[in-house]
Amino acid sequence: MFVKIYKIKHKFLDLTQPFTNSFRIFKVSKKQIHTAPKEGPWSVLFFGVDDFSLESLKGLHKEYELKTLCRLEVVTTQQNKKQEVRDYAMQNGIAMRTWPVTFDTDGFHIGIVVSFGHLIPKKIINSFPLGMLNVHGSLLPKWRGASPITYSLKNGDTHTGVTIMNILPKKFDIGEIIAQEQISITPDETLPELRAKLAKIGANLLVETIKKLPSILSNGRPQNETEATYAPKFTSKISLIKWDEMSAIDIYNLQRALVGLYPLTTKFRNTMIKLLDIKKIEKPNHLSHLQLDIPGVATFDKVNKVLIVKCKDDSWISVGKGTEGITERKKKKKKERKHLKLFVLVRNIYSYFQE
Repeated sequence: MFVKIYKIKHKFLDLTQPFTNSFRIFKVSKKQIHTAPKEGPWSVLFFGVDDFSLESLKGLHKEYELKTLCRLEVVTTQQNKKQEVRDYAMQNGIAMRTWPVTFDTDGFHIGIVVSFGHLIPKKIINSFPLGMLNVHGSLLPKWRGASPITYSLKNGDTHTGVTIMNILPKKFDIGEIIAQEQISITPDETLPELRAKLAKIGANLLVETIKKLPSILSNGRPQNETEATYAPKFTSKISLIKWDEMSAIDIYNLQRALVGLYPLTTKFRNTMIKLLDIKKIEKPNHLSHLQLDIPGVATFDKVNKVLIVKCKDDSWISVGKGTEGITERKKKKKKERKHLKLFVLVRNIYSYFQE
């Protein structure tokens, strides 16, 4: 007869013999162990906060109304000023909890995380029989981190997408890829535009994934660590133009990446200013006689009524029209006067924008 022998803390247990209390193989919970069924409807706990999260919540809520889901509840935070997920949940009678989670997740089959911004503890991840999934706004492993869409635009990427991935403890965005969808980025697309597009694509891809549970989870593929790039959180310092290092396309891409967040900034005569309505241009023919050799040198184009600035690699940008394109970062009541003063300073002379 074949006998199974298990070593437990330097003791051996013969499973052919009656079990006694002197050995404990595992601790049994007083609660009934919850397991997921082989098919839906599913019970979902959703973690999200902002407008990007909201599209996925709307998709799940629709599936709840169609009975694809048997239960839908929300976990959100109190940190953000804008609370699109919280507002939607309240308006639609969706049960809601506040992070950090201090309640038992027993009874839910799966957790869904979208633009939540918090690392989920292992205990919570393991409490879901089907684990937890994340909707991420890039084609992982490219642009892991909190700001994938901004970095994709800043980098001048021509395509991006959405990834549905398993959540693992201790690190962000390292889990197996369950599903992906790729899209093109147009040359002039801005952060709000691309973000809205990816939010809807992510919501649709999430719903498709939910409908294929649980079999789709077995098709996950690991990420290639050698291809990983990162998109960490950033501050307003990212908006500072480095004229010696950035070409016109670099500056234009940075502007696209920060629309709705920060205007691009530079220094003019030791004063920090912001540059608006930046465009890539060819050097105007009527200014071809000017010798603007140093990146950051600006002059006023009287014909088109804009500032033009030389950038790295002999490339050029224009800044604004009239006096609306450039402002000092001062009190609003003084803004208009300072607009005019700054444009007067650069008319008919060479002026240098500092880093």
